[in-house]
Amino acid sequence: MNDRPPADWLEELFDWLRIPSVSADPAHAEDVRRAGEWLCDFVRAAGGEAELVETPKMPLALGEIPASRNGRNAPTVLLYGHFDVQPPAPLDLWESPPFEPEIRDGYLYGRGAADDKGNAYLPLKAAGELAREGALPVNLRIAFDGEEEIGGHSIVDFLAEDERGADACIIFDGAMPRLGTPAFDLGTRGLVYFHVRLRSGAADLHSGLFGGAALNAIHALMRTLESVVAVPEELRAGVVPPTDAERLSWGELDPGAEVLAAAGASPMDDEAASDFYGRTFAGPSVDVNGIRGGEPDLQKTVLPVTAEANVSIRLAPGQDVEGTAASFERLLRDAAPDGTELEVERWSSAPAGLIPPDAPAVQLAEAAFERALGRRPLLLRSGGTLPIVPALADKGVPTILTGFAHPGSNIHSPNERLLERYVPLGVAAARETLLAFADLPR
Repeated sequence: MNDRPPADWLEELFDWLRIPSVSADPAHAEDVRRAGEWLCDFVRAAGGEAELVETPKMPLALGEIPASRNGRNAPTVLLYGHFDVQPPAPLDLWESPPFEPEIRDGYLYGRGAADDKGNAYLPLKAAGELAREGALPVNLRIAFDGEEEIGGHSIVDFLAEDERGADACIIFDGAMPRLGTPAFDLGTRGLVYFHVRLRSGAADLHSGLFGGAALNAIHALMRTLESVVAVPEELRAGVVPPTDAERLSWGELDPGAEVLAAAGASPMDDEAASDFYGRTFAGPSVDVNGIRGGEPDLQKTVLPVTAEANVSIRLAPGQDVEGTAASFERLLRDAAPDGTELEVERWSSAPAGLIPPDAPAVQLAEAAFERALGRRPLLLRSGGTLPIVPALADKGVPTILTGFAHPGSNIHSPNERLLERYVPLGVAAARETLLAFADLPR
């Protein structure tokens, strides 16, 4: 296969990348719409139908490309991606303008090159080529959103109300763990985010007169949080352990000690490095994301009477949001020292998702990637949270979550980039997957 994509493919993708569809900036709201319209035009040019559908935030781009044969008897595949991008700042760190894409030293540079326009273009192009050849074996549904980068929920709401469903879903919004090593993320962790406030008395106290005798709110809050940060058994309920196939894939990744060192991080305990992937892919974690109380900038000798913290739980696949949140709050209240008042407020939540590795869609896609790329993808899980995965799982739709970004793609950073040679490779892998999905069970 030619390492360089055809010039017309690049120009087509460049047109999409040039649209500054920054959903976080209200000044670019119309650009987000233009990026969605670009997608709709692409689907129409491939012989399909598409339209922008308004939501409370940014529009969804919904459409479909019919199967070239068998019509209603062909499997249905949903293709998801997002057409909004991160803000490009700081601009002075870009070596080329973020919305003027260019090829440099074998890389395609530009905001959205990897996350997610460049990635999402690969299955879109594969579907378009198959449709024009009269060889698309599945009915392809398109559902892209313009608010992924601002935590939008519209795509999840759409799926909850959707009655048509699909036999499988393809999402190119991921990365290879290393160059030349494709991967499928079969699980995503959930999230519950809390704000905790503690009051220890009526007013701040003089530390000389009351220190060592009266409660200090910061100390009391730290003692309270200790009950959850070690992730006791109550917060591990429901965890679905990884399969042998997943663990085998983890063994091909960089050792946890190297990953921590490369990030400039220190292991939290003696087993953290050896259990790195078990903890970040398949286990729950609790982190204090911020803490406030007293006066950290001035010399002020008081016992603070109030303290507060933001605390998040990453839920492992299999865990229940409501049950885990209730256990978390009970543990905190049980640990709060006598004489304190504790307020626990839940700010947000999202469930974990899990795709069975033995699902026919996964096995068909594994073989397709091997035919296109010469090696089978690793079966991994994502430590992050992607609400669309559990939403699809709730509908019984197995999902192929993959992508052709890589650790050096500078996602969300200046000089975002995608390897130029990964464009034809990604299209080839997507093409083989769509062809293989002709055999999806219905």
